[in-house]
Amino acid sequence: MNNTIRTASRRLAASSVAILLGAYCAMSHAADSSAPPAMPPMTAPPAGVYQIDKAHASLQLRVSHMGFSTYTTRFSRFDATLTFDPNNIPASKLVATVDTASLEMDAAPKMCTDIVKGPQFLDTKKFPKIVFRSEKIRMTGAKSFEISGTLDLHGVTRPLILTGTYNGGYPGMSMDPHARIGFSAHGAFKRSDFGMGYGVPAPGTTMGVGDLIDVSIEAEFSGPPLATAAGKSH
Repeated sequence: MNNTIRTASRRLAASSVAILLGAYCAMSHAADSSAPPAMPPMTAPPAGVYQIDKAHASLQLRVSHMGFSTYTTRFSRFDATLTFDPNNIPASKLVATVDTASLEMDAAPKMCTDIVKGPQFLDTKKFPKIVFRSEKIRMTGAKSFEISGTLDLHGVTRPLILTGTYNGGYPGMSMDPHARIGFSAHGAFKRSDFGMGYGVPAPGTTMGVGDLIDVSIEAEFSGPPLATAAGKSH
């Protein structure tokens, strides 16, 4: 009797597993069939003039604070125009402009923001803009490059080199009917080279605000309209 019960139990368990596996497969198939189709592969973006997409861009600065921490801040208002050809990246031209008064110092005391935006540092009233102009682009890899240019800051113009990566792009799509491209870039400069030596630590110490300013840039650009969208507009 006990053997009969055990045999029946095993058969019932096996049947239950089979039913559950069949139901799972059926649900998986239904889910796959109802899922939206995968996005088709995108072709390269066209050559042309691109404007920065301010909703998808950031400009961050990092500097040592007395050696205790690396303080991070950012500019919130900036613009950039890029002439770009994905098949000839070295021929690209970039002009970027930053509003110096837009430096954000979250939770900093007013005394600190007044010093940084005043004559001892940025002097935003006298020098309301920072401008970077590219002069030469050299490819260092399939999508990596160096941008040599000039930085106009605090009334001083000096050379600056940025290292960057082209993150790709597309010619546009129905929900975004303009070409789009993206970049990441990084650079560094000494603020004392631009006449802002106030508070730089004495040699051999870290007591003050560091001289070296580390710059990180993430930027997307919007370019020429999608060919089909341009055709419909006529």
